[in-house]
Amino acid sequence: MTKSVVIMDQHFRQLEELFRPATFGALQETCTVIGGVNWPLPKDHLATHLSHAEFLIAATPSLTRTEIDMAPHLKAVIEVAGTFQTGIDYQACFDRGIEVLSCAPGFRYSVAEMTLGLILAGARGIVDEHERFRNGSERWLHDNSGTDFSLYGQTIGFVGYGSIARETARLLAPFSPQIKAFDPWLKAAGTIRDVAFCDLEETVTTCRCVVVAATPTEDNYHLVSRDLIGKIPHGTLVVVVSRAHLVDFDALLQAADAGRLRIASDVFPHEPVSKRDALRQADNVIWSPHRAAAVDGGRHPIGDMILHDIRAIQSGHPDRQLQAASLENIQKIIRAPMVAR
Repeated sequence: MTKSVVIMDQHFRQLEELFRPATFGALQETCTVIGGVNWPLPKDHLATHLSHAEFLIAATPSLTRTEIDMAPHLKAVIEVAGTFQTGIDYQACFDRGIEVLSCAPGFRYSVAEMTLGLILAGARGIVDEHERFRNGSERWLHDNSGTDFSLYGQTIGFVGYGSIARETARLLAPFSPQIKAFDPWLKAAGTIRDVAFCDLEETVTTCRCVVVAATPTEDNYHLVSRDLIGKIPHGTLVVVVSRAHLVDFDALLQAADAGRLRIASDVFPHEPVSKRDALRQADNVIWSPHRAAAVDGGRHPIGDMILHDIRAIQSGHPDRQLQAASLENIQKIIRAPMVAR
């Protein structure tokens, strides 16, 4: 039986970053892998092998309609940067029945784990008291009721309730929180249990902790606006884990500096952050330099999902673990700023 041909141009990702050795070995047993090296694949490799490839895996896949016409056997294009890319002629793929899949769901475990860490650190004032201890101003047995709070039975709001938010909610389950979420798509679908879907203002103004986890689109720039930030109650913890694109970061920072809010964020409007940026001296903040997924093995679920979905496509099974592109989500997502995790 002839093996499926996979063109793998995953660089800037390292192969070991995406695949456990056993997973990549299983992929090689299933498919003939062209590429899979930790440097950019020469452009002529794509032209040479596209005519008999069934799968293209790339960090930033680029395919014109002409190139798609040159790939009669192509079944799926899989991006491994973290979001759907702009270099693909999606309509040509849809016309041909070629699936376009994103690795975004593969980040949910590591990013949800970091989100839980940021929530706990922010809720219990762990970073603040650590810094006070270092300078000798620690407050022994002090109840800091203005900003610290317990997660048990707490109200947690999510702006966006995709895979990362849902995994975070699962990790929070032992605390028996009350979960609210703003996510018009999922609210319309009506398939998520144990979540109170609310409008945006209710979500951010009635929860002790608000987690910004929505996918950035052209339509949701500064969704959490300056006006809305002004309505968030004193002492709320705001955790930003998707993209700074979603919030008016300046307004959020001003609210933290004024002592109104506490912020924990893994993302920033401009990365890397300048050494002279004022946010480095801000109060009531916990900063993480975009490393929620940057842990040993943290991206290995992506490789597991790739192997699963390739096998499913080969066998004609409809189940997918990666995120499938559709006209609706592509039109919303690919016009927004993209920053890989």
